[in-house]
Amino acid sequence: MNKPYVIDTTFTKVNYQEKALIKADYEACTFKECNFSNTFLDNQNFADCEFIGCDLTNANIAHTTFNVATFTKCKLLGLNFFTCNPMFLSLHFKDCNLSLSNFSQMDLNNIHFIDCSLEQVDFTNTQLISSVFKGSNLKNCIFSNTNLDKADLTTVTNLMLNPEENSLKKTRINLHSLPGLLKKYDIVVEY
Repeated sequence: MNKPYVIDTTFTKVNYQEKALIKADYEACTFKECNFSNTFLDNQNFADCEFIGCDLTNANIAHTTFNVATFTKCKLLGLNFFTCNPMFLSLHFKDCNLSLSNFSQMDLNNIHFIDCSLEQVDFTNTQLISSVFKGSNLKNCIFSNTNLDKADLTTVTNLMLNPEENSLKKTRINLHSLPGLLKKYDIVVEY
């Protein structure tokens, strides 16, 4: 059975907890202030879609395709992004709360997290080459066997990771983040 095809449509203030989003291929659609919290978004296809001010907390996104999906001012708590369809995956986040989400074992090269809260996000075994974390809070993020080569971490806060367990070639950091790289050694950095 073929899914319906929805193009160039704006959905505003829809509560998908009351009535589920129909299984479809969505292209160039905009979702504004919609509530997807604790809903099933699995097996959906979003291409060139934008989510603005939406709540996707704990939504099931298993096998969902996000082909150029932009999230702005969204609440994305506890999402298991690693369950998404990796084919054509392209995500952009601005001013979002992604705390407690999981991006483990994903290829997220060139991803942008702009002014986001990434508290306790899991980036274990994740490829983040040339990614940008501009103005984002990385408090208690899990970086283990993560490739951050050429990533821009110059304006992050609460950076803490072990350089021996992660790849950091040509990674850009701010001098104020240096203590977060040396915490393992119990070194006190004064500046």
